[in-house]
Amino acid sequence: MILIKKSNSEGQTFSKTPEKKKERKKEGKKERVIMLRDTIIDSRSYRSFRENIKINEDDLREILDTVRLCPSAKNLQPLKYKLVTSGDEIEDVLAATKWAGALPDTKLPPDGHHPTAFIAVCCDTKIVDNPTEVYFDAGISAQSIMLLACEKGLGGCILRAFDPAELSKNLRIPKKYEPVCLIALGVPDETVIICEIPKSGETKYFRDKANLHFVPKRSLESIIIE
Repeated sequence: MILIKKSNSEGQTFSKTPEKKKERKKEGKKERVIMLRDTIIDSRSYRSFRENIKINEDDLREILDTVRLCPSAKNLQPLKYKLVTSGDEIEDVLAATKWAGALPDTKLPPDGHHPTAFIAVCCDTKIVDNPTEVYFDAGISAQSIMLLACEKGLGGCILRAFDPAELSKNLRIPKKYEPVCLIALGVPDETVIICEIPKSGETKYFRDKANLHFVPKRSLESIIIE
């Protein structure tokens, strides 16, 4: 669940949930724009999932069938994808990852709340030999995967904190494919709250005693160069 912590003049708190988005009619340009904004807001970095709800490979293939149409530098399309849906492989992937660097004292994902799928985004070094040159493509791809997953009622987390060699070994990824990022996926079971950045200017996400996850975001005015 995603909340936006922002009060109006009456002190009400606005919330945004996937259920509200589904109630809207998909008609007209304005409505499509509103729905895209809703999907971007709903698509947070989730780190706790409902393990009892599995994701099958067909769902991931459907997502990638759209992702493959995304823009690519020089249209080289060097990205290839390893799909992970089996329990043993998911645990192998987790063993090669680190989560939530800003919360070193919190175990994430919690035991019993692991993601139920991963997509490893890899660079085909036979197409582009230096994986750092595909980071723009990988960013476009990863965000697109997150948005498409959100439309399916899923949530995820894009990861760069992992050991590529260990990941490749655990998933038996051929040597010519270099992992550049991971997307963990599942049905989220935690609440993420978007809030304003405090006067200190601190942007680190944090959790309160109720384990609600807060994500400070800069204001519109602060990101526009006059």
